[in-house]
Amino acid sequence: MQFVLFTDNLSDLSIKDACRAAKTAGFDGLDLTVRPGGHILPENAGTELATAHEIAEEEGMEILMISTGIVAADAPHGEAVIAAAHDRIRSFKLGYWRYEPFGTLAKQLDEARRKLEGIVRLAARYQIRPCLHVHSGPILSNGPLVHQLVRDYSPPEVGVYVDPMHMSLEGGLSGWEMTLDLIAPWVALVGVKNYLLQPTDRDAFGQQRFQVRYVPLADGVAPLPQFVRRLKQIGYDGIVSLHSEYKGGSSWRRLTTPELLDQSAADLRYLKQVISRLE
Repeated sequence: MQFVLFTDNLSDLSIKDACRAAKTAGFDGLDLTVRPGGHILPENAGTELATAHEIAEEEGMEILMISTGIVAADAPHGEAVIAAAHDRIRSFKLGYWRYEPFGTLAKQLDEARRKLEGIVRLAARYQIRPCLHVHSGPILSNGPLVHQLVRDYSPPEVGVYVDPMHMSLEGGLSGWEMTLDLIAPWVALVGVKNYLLQPTDRDAFGQQRFQVRYVPLADGVAPLPQFVRRLKQIGYDGIVSLHSEYKGGSSWRRLTTPELLDQSAADLRYLKQVISRLE
């Protein structure tokens, strides 16, 4: 496996500094954001992504994947991002189709299927694979929904980006496992983080409410050793992106960038230990 650090929470670092910090923490490369608000804006991908690769190589690192906001073949600058990425990157993460309003899911799935078809055709022209992130909230929140979208494609055409945190949050006790079982042939990328549910206030009926808090990998609800065991069972040996969502109100503590990097290094050591023990 190759381990990369997601740069979403490193926006205060240049690509060069992000490479240096990730290398010091033990990572093989970066999962670079190429989307609005990311390290590279989509309209600049044609020139800046090539430069980013050069910077990474100078630092002894690689940009092994990119995370985009692409949700349709005609998305603004979407083709430019794909064209810029295809020389060195095999798979890239798509954006999300939001679920709203209630009562229209079947229609929304049909629309997502049409959009995915266009993206797959576009990506095939550049021989790069688009990947759907199994993510809580959007319509890609669980295995059966994702399977509905990818089942008509071969794994080289479209991939699935699995994520134990989101799959556990949406899937409960065994939903994450069923998701891996169902979409195993399409698993192309893995994103890793973990979470707890923290009680907040009560609603007008007296029902206790909870909020998701990102926590260190070893401290959360998602059963990472079991998840790794299943990844090994399906033969996955590709890219693993650590997300380190440790800034802002969704983290168990608001970490500074140096603290986030220290925690990322600790998370990576823990994950590698789990993988090693399951060899």
